[in-house]
Amino acid sequence: INAEYMGIQLLRMKSSWDSVALAPPDQIFHLNQLYLEDKSTSKISLVIGAYRDDDGKPYVFKIVRKVEEEMMKDHLNKEYLQMEGDADFRAGAKKLVFGDDPKLLERIVTVQALSGTGALRLGGTFLSYAAPKGAKIYISDPTWPNHMLVFKQSGLTNQAFYPYYDAAKNALNFDGMMGELSKAEPGSIVLLHGCAHNPTGIDPTKEQWKEIVTLCKKKGLIPFIDLAYQGFATGSLENDAFAVRLFVAEGLNIVVAQSFAKNAGLYNERVGAFHVVCPDVEIAKKVFSNIQIDIRGMYSNPPAHGARIIGRILKTPAYFEEWKEELKSVSERIQKMRKLLFDELIALKTPGVWDHILHQIGMFSYTGLTEAQCTWMKEKHHVYLLKSGRASMAGINTKNVKYLANAIHDAVANNPKKQQAP
Repeated sequence: INAEYMGIQLLRMKSSWDSVALAPPDQIFHLNQLYLEDKSTSKISLVIGAYRDDDGKPYVFKIVRKVEEEMMKDHLNKEYLQMEGDADFRAGAKKLVFGDDPKLLERIVTVQALSGTGALRLGGTFLSYAAPKGAKIYISDPTWPNHMLVFKQSGLTNQAFYPYYDAAKNALNFDGMMGELSKAEPGSIVLLHGCAHNPTGIDPTKEQWKEIVTLCKKKGLIPFIDLAYQGFATGSLENDAFAVRLFVAEGLNIVVAQSFAKNAGLYNERVGAFHVVCPDVEIAKKVFSNIQIDIRGMYSNPPAHGARIIGRILKTPAYFEEWKEELKSVSERIQKMRKLLFDELIALKTPGVWDHILHQIGMFSYTGLTEAQCTWMKEKHHVYLLKSGRASMAGINTKNVKYLANAIHDAVANNPKKQQAP
């Protein structure tokens, strides 16, 4: 009887998961795994959006190390944080994005999130019940591939796309973008990259941002700004907050996902924030209470270590200045690598137009290389980048830029198809 019973139970256990299909691998992490397994000594990874120094090594900000060492001496405890996160971090993160107007800050809800991805997830969950029922979310085409999945899993399943990239000009398709968004119904959500658009590295000009704000205001749209690269795009925290502050100055109640992965190098600490700009303090209290419940149902409390680092940096003037200088130098190295790669391609007389590498900003470049050319580079030269042609400029350094340029030249020469819009 026992054997028969066990057999039935095993059969039930087996059949319980039979309907689960094999999921496709994540393109970015799968490609990075192939790079890690590659034995070539000349291999180059332009896949993961993580900063590297000129030796190709992961970079830990000096100010982060300094604050960590200070914190170790403080013998901090490991108690739970409040659901909304570390108080110093929240206060500092809010001011970093919105400025220091106390009347404005008191009506902005800010909670700590699990980096930028977690902030997007919190935002998606909040808007799934706070926006009009069934509201459509408009996402740029192209965008960070994870956007669609995050919003789908948070309840924003009604997704549409607006044109963003003009392949022929390697530039922003502003007319196409505005044309599509002008058709959006009131209450629709518009996802916008606050700076350093991923993957194109192409941002609207200040004048274009003003037109976007006017359109959102006129149409009654809900702007959701993904601010993953503040300070990393131009080297200035103030400049990179321009779009967010413009929306707020024009009276729009926006939501913002903020990350400290790139601009502080805290990739695996998962440090971010989610902000909701409210009409007044009373509504802010209601919004805050609901987001607390959302957090409780997801993960209860955020991690403390990374938030404590950022909180201490932001509240200590001397540390804040050190961070700004270091962030500026990091941004400038990326800009220098763009120029070096461009110069090498021009010197090689590589077919095609490459000026866009200089004009794009932030961590990524939309190279315009075709899928066949990217495959050629991977298989022949051990150079890894997304099949769309998106390349992380952080993977380039003074030691590998010539090799990379030659690989691009060879791929283009042997696969002479027109450069594509990835």
